[in-house]
Amino acid sequence: MTTILHIDSSILGDVSISRLLTAEIVARESALHPGARVIRRDLVADAALHLSDAHLAAFQGGEVASPALGEDLAVGGAYIDDLFAADIIVIGAPMYNFSIPSQLKGWIDRICVAGRTFRYGANGPESLLSPGKKVFIAATRGGIYTGDSPAAALEHHESYLRGVLGFIGLGDITVIRAEGLNLGEAPKAAAIAQAKAQIESLAA
Repeated sequence: MTTILHIDSSILGDVSISRLLTAEIVARESALHPGARVIRRDLVADAALHLSDAHLAAFQGGEVASPALGEDLAVGGAYIDDLFAADIIVIGAPMYNFSIPSQLKGWIDRICVAGRTFRYGANGPESLLSPGKKVFIAATRGGIYTGDSPAAALEHHESYLRGVLGFIGLGDITVIRAEGLNLGEAPKAAAIAQAKAQIESLAA
């Protein structure tokens, strides 16, 4: 049975375009894989704590200093379990201040754990995840950061996600992009329509 991990990180709730697109990607992938199980993670509604010295000490075998830390370590462990279970990973990633939301960065910090999702071998980092996982990123941005846009040098959004996910072996990445969302109603509608058409064209 196919397992789909559905992750959202936008703080905009029902008006979020990235949440709209992740829902449509999950619906499309569920149609392509009948009977698929969906694991849902809303990183805004149920966020893990950001990393601290206490987390790092616990990772290295030290004492778990408080019940709250123990509960949060369990959340981080569940994030990693999600990743191992998933065949398809759908990530909603709006651009905030030229990069990803801190909620999504918090998730990344909890899944990029040496000895759990990767290790350092003789030839550098090696993934500990099962091969063949597919990643779909719903990337939304207010401006234009592709092509010869003057803002292209400020894009630390998709490029960061491709880099960090690739580091742990998630290299099969498809980006569903809607940008220029703050440039007026017509450009916004066109960008969303283009992203939806890309989703509709996805094949198994």
